[in-house]
Amino acid sequence: MGFDVHRLVEGRELWLGGVRLDHTMGLLGHSDADVLIHAICDALLGAANMRDIGYHFPDTDPRYSGIDSKILLRETVRLIREAGYEVGNIDATVCAERPKLNPHIPEMQRCMAGVMGIPAEDISIKATTTERLGFTGRGEGISAYATVLIEG
Repeated sequence: MGFDVHRLVEGRELWLGGVRLDHTMGLLGHSDADVLIHAICDALLGAANMRDIGYHFPDTDPRYSGIDSKILLRETVRLIREAGYEVGNIDATVCAERPKLNPHIPEMQRCMAGVMGIPAEDISIKATTTERLGFTGRGEGISAYATVLIEG
């Protein structure tokens, strides 16, 4: 299981699931702050007992400043494959009030499937709001949860 959250700010691009979305704000982070990919990376690494995304790609390392999270996802899959695992399937949920994500889900699935070398049908992405409650409901940030199955 993986989880990630980032604050929404002006002056940044919004990247989710490897796809750039049109929005007035983007997520703040050391990388491109793609919370969906980060949650998936954490879930994959955790399932393989390989710690977490911060351990492998620390935000104190300048090599990862502004990095495209698809690169982190590709490297994560390489790491778990080297350890003898394959991605079985992924179930993820993104919590955001805006923008509306449902129209973008098929493109996110195709993008991440291509990066990981798995069928898009093996990636489930759901979008929800928090009914205007909490930091997500106030439009201050976006969070994502992911559960993965890996096969050894």
